[in-house]
Amino acid sequence: MKKTTYILVFLAITFNVNLSAQNATLSNYLNTAAEHNSELKTAFNEYMAIMEKIYQSGTLPDPTLAFAYFIEPVETRLGPQKAKFSFTQMFPWAGTLSANKNSVKSKAMAQYKKLEDLKSKIFFDVKSSYYNLYFLNKAIEINIRNIRILESRKKLISEKVKTGKVSAADILRTDMEINELKNQLALLNDNVIVQSTVFNKLLNTDKAEKIIISKEFANIPLVSKDIEFETVMNNNHLLASYDYLGEELEYKNKLAKKEGLPQISIGVDYTVIGKNNTSVENNGKDAIIFPKIGFTLPIYRKKYKAKVKEVAYLKEALGEDKIQRENSLTVLFEEAWRDFTDAQRRIKLYTSQINLADKSISILESQYATNRISFEEILNMERKRLKYALELQKAIIEKQTAVAYIKYLQGK
Repeated sequence: MKKTTYILVFLAITFNVNLSAQNATLSNYLNTAAEHNSELKTAFNEYMAIMEKIYQSGTLPDPTLAFAYFIEPVETRLGPQKAKFSFTQMFPWAGTLSANKNSVKSKAMAQYKKLEDLKSKIFFDVKSSYYNLYFLNKAIEINIRNIRILESRKKLISEKVKTGKVSAADILRTDMEINELKNQLALLNDNVIVQSTVFNKLLNTDKAEKIIISKEFANIPLVSKDIEFETVMNNNHLLASYDYLGEELEYKNKLAKKEGLPQISIGVDYTVIGKNNTSVENNGKDAIIFPKIGFTLPIYRKKYKAKVKEVAYLKEALGEDKIQRENSLTVLFEEAWRDFTDAQRRIKLYTSQINLADKSISILESQYATNRISFEEILNMERKRLKYALELQKAIIEKQTAVAYIKYLQGK
């Protein structure tokens, strides 16, 4: 396969983003990361380097051309031998070159799967960072809204203080609450700067570029735990790479056995002959000797047996490593599924809690207007309402992150 073909293959995996969301902001950022991420570019170049080895591994060894000059010419019937050219080509045992080439091909496919896994991992990192920015933006909106509510409430309290219905301490309590929210707001803005830097570094773009965050996310459904887990085990890129690494070792095993067989060399000698003082026929005519056939003698069998044993040990190690990877995937999936279901429960919980808190605040405001409760009770409920609103957004993001991680494990 030509090099340009492999570049097209890479572009295909680069832009393998959900086309139904092609115009979505996150989708565009994923494309940007695939195009510009330096880690992904490094992995792709390493993959292309292995691809170049395919062309190297399937060819014959270079022929040998030798030249000899006779300082003391050797006299022959036709004349003195002045110089000699020798050309030799070595031919490995039948099947050696194909086994070597197929071994490199399998290694390249394993590297390709690792490249796809890296791409999926980078996509997950981009999504995770993007979701964090979404949460920070939502948290800033919620804090600003609460500050405005308290400032509006402060005006009403000031009117009541003038009439002597409530204590001026209520204004001070409101100011204290506003100050705390402003401090949290400042920290959130600082976190946005940090997270924006992380995000732009993943995209390998200018950190000054403004990041556009969507207002809402599409709900990505998960079918069932068993089906999603089965998809992980069937489609995980790193797990698939073990199959190609196994193929590589199979071909290396064949190669090790082939290398223990003789190699054949075929060549030709060309001798430059000078003229002598005789009158024999063909006096001074150059001589060509063909064919010249030779064999290597692989008599040191221990090294060839050691190569076969080496491959056997590597195959056993690969099998154990694959089992370990399967076990690791199982644990990672279980943790991600737990996070997903926990986030779903918390979304329902905090949605309900916010509705109850809103009703409670409405009742408390009515009671405060008639001086039946202290202002502290309203502030306490406002704090709970703020907490529930932030926790709801956090649960939404953790659900999205859990789904994205499961999709990463599935190689999507």
